[in-house]
Amino acid sequence: MNNEDVKQQEELRHIKQMMERSSRFISLSGLSGIAAGTCALVGAYFARHAIIKSDGAVLQNLDNDLYISSLNGSFSLSDLLNNKLVQIAALTFMASLVSSFVFTFLRSKTTNVSVWGSTSKRLFINLSVPLFVGGIFLVKLIQFGIVGLIAPGCLIFYGLALINASKYTLKEVRYLGYSQLLLGIINLWFIGKGLWFWAAGFGGLHIIYGLIMWLKYERQ
Repeated sequence: MNNEDVKQQEELRHIKQMMERSSRFISLSGLSGIAAGTCALVGAYFARHAIIKSDGAVLQNLDNDLYISSLNGSFSLSDLLNNKLVQIAALTFMASLVSSFVFTFLRSKTTNVSVWGSTSKRLFINLSVPLFVGGIFLVKLIQFGIVGLIAPGCLIFYGLALINASKYTLKEVRYLGYSQLLLGIINLWFIGKGLWFWAAGFGGLHIIYGLIMWLKYERQ
């Protein structure tokens, strides 16, 4: 192979890298995953110690029963919004979302990639559709008092969303999606232990993913 062939192959490789860069959102920060995972672990701690352990009925309900007791056998929307566990979950989600956006925005400045370009929009759409559909399904489960499937359902739909969106970002996101999906399926055989699986999936897996991303792409 002469120098001309080598030069041509290097140019083709460079063009391929540019095309992949333009078709994938590469500004996801490993620190975003670490921050989101930390928020999830803090939320799980408060849910377990500040609320569940202080209410034996709630603890028994979550660990031993598939149904939430109420006067009519189901939860109304107001019951859902006033539930302390739901409020903690909402606050945890918002904290994770804000911290993830901040670190991703800072990362986008480093990579010189728009945080809201055409690729990130496709990423957002492909991530949002499974989450939106899953959210509706899970809310209906809560309204009918079937809480045993909420935790595995969250992990499963979140895993499907990550897998669906991974084609527009780094390949590690796909592996994170498979891990969340597998954890959610395993949780189906351990109904009542959802809080632990939530902590492992949204907390532990995110932190591991974030560390891998940071070491691989950002450490230098």
